[in-house]
Amino acid sequence: MQKIAPFTVISKTAALSGATHGQRAKCIQRLIRLDMPVPHTVSLDFDAVHAIANGTRFDLTDLLGSFGSDPLVSVRPSPEFPEWGGPSTVLDVGMNDALLVSLSEKIGSDAARSIYMRFIVAYAIEVARLDPEHFDDLDNSREGLLNALEIYQEEMEEPFPQDPEVQLAAVLRSMARAWEGTSARLLRQSRGAPADAGLGLVVQRMALGLGAQEAGSGVIQFVSSETGQAQITGRYLSQSQGREALAQKAKALYLEKDARGPSLEDVAPDSFLELQALSEVLRSGLREEMQIEFTLDAGELSVLDAVRVPRSSRAAVRIAVSLAESGVITKEDALLRVEPRALPELLHRQVNPNAQRDVIAHGMAASPGAATGALVFSAAAAQAAAAQDIACILVRPETAPEDIRGMHAAAAVMTEKGGMTSHAAVIARGLGKPCVVGTGGVSIDIRAKTLTIPDGRVFSEGDLVTLDGTTGQCLAGEVSLMEPSLDGSFRTLMAWADQARDIGIRVNADTPSDAEVARRFDADGIGLCRTEHMFFEEDRLTVMHEMIFAETAEARAAALERLLPMQRADFRSLFEIMRGRPVCIRLFDPPLHEFLPTSRDGIWSLAEALDLPVSTVQHRIEALTEYNPMLGMRGVRLGIAMPEIYDMQARAIFEATLDTSLRGSIITPEIMLPLVSARREVELIKSNIDAVAAAVRVERGMRFNYRLGVMVETPRAALKAGEIAELTDFLSFGTNDLTQMTYGLSRDDAGRFMGSYVQQGVFSEDPFHTLDVDGVGELLNMAADRGRAARSDLTLSICGEHGGDPDSIDFCRKAGFTYVSCSPFRVPVARIAAAHLALTDLPMEKKPRRFNLLGRVLRSGS
Repeated sequence: MQKIAPFTVISKTAALSGATHGQRAKCIQRLIRLDMPVPHTVSLDFDAVHAIANGTRFDLTDLLGSFGSDPLVSVRPSPEFPEWGGPSTVLDVGMNDALLVSLSEKIGSDAARSIYMRFIVAYAIEVARLDPEHFDDLDNSREGLLNALEIYQEEMEEPFPQDPEVQLAAVLRSMARAWEGTSARLLRQSRGAPADAGLGLVVQRMALGLGAQEAGSGVIQFVSSETGQAQITGRYLSQSQGREALAQKAKALYLEKDARGPSLEDVAPDSFLELQALSEVLRSGLREEMQIEFTLDAGELSVLDAVRVPRSSRAAVRIAVSLAESGVITKEDALLRVEPRALPELLHRQVNPNAQRDVIAHGMAASPGAATGALVFSAAAAQAAAAQDIACILVRPETAPEDIRGMHAAAAVMTEKGGMTSHAAVIARGLGKPCVVGTGGVSIDIRAKTLTIPDGRVFSEGDLVTLDGTTGQCLAGEVSLMEPSLDGSFRTLMAWADQARDIGIRVNADTPSDAEVARRFDADGIGLCRTEHMFFEEDRLTVMHEMIFAETAEARAAALERLLPMQRADFRSLFEIMRGRPVCIRLFDPPLHEFLPTSRDGIWSLAEALDLPVSTVQHRIEALTEYNPMLGMRGVRLGIAMPEIYDMQARAIFEATLDTSLRGSIITPEIMLPLVSARREVELIKSNIDAVAAAVRVERGMRFNYRLGVMVETPRAALKAGEIAELTDFLSFGTNDLTQMTYGLSRDDAGRFMGSYVQQGVFSEDPFHTLDVDGVGELLNMAADRGRAARSDLTLSICGEHGGDPDSIDFCRKAGFTYVSCSPFRVPVARIAAAHLALTDLPMEKKPRRFNLLGRVLRSGS
């Protein structure tokens, strides 16, 4: 004897939950509790569906009996979280020859045959697993319907089932087994579901939306999925009048009437007003903007389901802020509804999601945003294009410091090599320009100025392409783009984030233009100013070359004297733009050879500019060449070997400090020493800087203070943090180089194999993208503990690219760091992420009533 099917009639008081019946079932219960006109619905829980998948055959008499005589139902999947997916919905279960006759009398034979045909095809494909092509050429005529029944019988060697209970049992079994199949399991696991995730099934009376009077079905929402602004959109299929009308107000405020016919408001004004009222009930009751699936039958409205309105990132911000400002949710709740990683869509131009994509290259999405421009293959060509107001995309095998001016001029950058912390990636993020790196499979010929892609197509300099730094794709031709959205809602949300977060967010800003962006994004200050980037302008580069080629310390000092006013002006601009907010300036870091040309033409031009023989220039370049320059004569080592460089920079900082103070801003500059490994290095540089500070105080007759810190980039500096902290005010961890040295990985080359390493589980994440908590993180914690033990008021921070990563910010908060510093366009992401972390760390009684209380069904459109 078969067991009675264990089903639950969904009512206001029914005992069901998302964890046992799935979120669709729970959402329908919420609609019923809000007095929505929902058709009779029952639910099968996870255990029942699992039993069906394993072969248990339940007696469905009572379940179908709850729908009355001649039941006609739909079966929909109800997973615990909608984003996990599920089998396709099956409609019209219970349709058979007998019901065809009775329905034909009520709604007409054409409509009745249409329902029957729809069910036969769905049952044959989804349940019997027949080839869809068998039914491609069939229409809804009487002959078409008979042909469909004959095809089913021929293929299955049995007639199409007429018993509703047999039909329903087969549909339930098919959906249950599909959920537990290998493909479905792997798919939902890729979306974050456990392998044994459960599935509920919802059986609902069909509200056909058919009849002689106004009848139809559709979906409607009252905000735009693209912008979040008030806008009535959707779809309404009017069965009684045989036409499709958009579910939108046919007023000038929205879309006017057109050839598609009248709007829902025209054909069913009372129902339209009822839907508007129901939308407001849902908005306040479920605390969310909802999309309503509905039917009309002789003017009677039925709500079949309601799901969270699908939305772009820009719409998500506006909707969250609007709900908070209208008192539906709290400000904290609004913050938690906006994912930090979705914010780049608002900050940069983006490829229109509806645009066609002809992908010609694919790599790492190193810097978000999109740009269209002509291909160029050199920094000089990029500058020439910019001079003519021609947007261009700079394509290089990899970039070097000498390409910086070209990167400034280009609209976007693509490199064949490199990873997330390569030169191109770091500079592009700082500039806010789209960047794709590590585009394996393409061939770049700098001499021929061509880009050859795997399918054999060749693109030449001047050809139009679109670079999508958000997805890591390069697209052929010009593609439709969407503009950034830094509107009032965005700024309101950012202000709320600042009220909630408990860690500082500074910016890595190397130039006044970077600082302007930082101010626009309300960064708490500058956490890293890489002064070497100030020297690549044409007039300064010439002086740098003179300094590099100087034979004596006196000659170097003379060249640096010419750089002094330029540096002073740079720092003064930074101080003025930041208006009293802290500015941390890292002294000169890179090896000198980075300022020298490598091409024959470049060497010849340099020799001409310096009035030196080409051989002399070549010999000097060779003398400065190092086998491993990133571990060679750079950073503090250069400052000790050539102290006049740091002396000039310190003087420029102090003089700019006093100049700015005269205008009313009290400045306490922060000076950071790069690539320190030993306490003695700090002692030597500190004594020199103190001497410069004393001299400037005497010369100007004014007092000022400054803070000295160390950029911890080497494992030894982390291990010796206690000794180093005794001489410093702060330690800032340069996690790019620290990760590189801890792993023994080149951040410029790791992209070649990093994807494979992550895929095979060698690394859980790219350590240059998300901080390695177990390895590098242990060094940070050790250094923090030893540093604080030596100096209790020590300021701790990170200033690598990890500073904009939400997971890395979480680590810094837990480690008690004062602030993180990141690229300008990652500041909003960091501010929101920090707010999320602070809010989720609150004691349970103080946490905001989050929308998760509604069940995550509201996070999906299905």
